[in-house]
Amino acid sequence: SRLGILIVRHLKRLERVILGYLEVCDGPEEEARLGILETLQCTIEHAWPRMPCRLPVLIKALLKMMWDVHTDEGSTPEPVKAALLQVASECLILLDRCSEGQVKALLEGVYSSCEENRVRECIRKVQENT
Repeated sequence: SRLGILIVRHLKRLERVILGYLEVCDGPEEEARLGILETLQCTIEHAWPRMPCRLPVLIKALLKMMWDVHTDEGSTPEPVKAALLQVASECLILLDRCSEGQVKALLEGVYSSCEENRVRECIRKVQENT
């Protein structure tokens, strides 16, 4: 947050780091994933003019992480899973706002084809948010 809009200078590298952290489960407390989701939120808020061109990559990574969290049979407690899904939904909402509704349009097909209620609920939150 200290860099503000100057974060765009490092966006390409930061995006790779964010994507890497979203892919990997880091134990029952998921501290790294929660931290990187907060970093993504902050990045979206400060570099919003540069986010629409990154939508396909970020949406895919967030949805994959949401699916992985939902289907995780490991030792991650339910409150941690809920927090991950909540923050990922908030990131999608921020991406939708900075892209003038493009995320909602992209998620329509995902919502209709997804059969898992927990993931559908997160997508519905994004679609209903104005």
